[in-house]
Amino acid sequence: MINRIVATVVFVRDLATSMAFYRDTLGLKMTFSDAVSATFQLGDLYFLLLDVSSAAELIGVNVSELKADGGPRGLFAAGVEDVDAAYEAFKARGVTFLKPPIDQHWGLRTAHFADPEGNVWEINQPVEAKSKG
Repeated sequence: MINRIVATVVFVRDLATSMAFYRDTLGLKMTFSDAVSATFQLGDLYFLLLDVSSAAELIGVNVSELKADGGPRGLFAAGVEDVDAAYEAFKARGVTFLKPPIDQHWGLRTAHFADPEGNVWEINQPVEAKSKG
């Protein structure tokens, strides 16, 4: 049975722009790239960008079936040491935030942004960690 997620693959229409965003803007460590994909290592998780045409071929569907009508359907939540510091650093690198840092009633301080393809990201930390800092 499934016991952990080892990779997340994001289908993208503009690989070069998305690769530059994750590598240069967010500062993720790229470990591999070719004409249709880019791989980043996040701890023990592989985060991959895959050209939508190659994604369609991989899973055996027509490219038109992978369109993202209706907007985002989920988000990537990433823990950071200091949400406010990450927010300021990413803003300085040109990231446009959908929502600035805010304490949520469920105990996390969060901020949200979208990548060039419209995929939504949350950066977060426990509220109590912020009050200790």
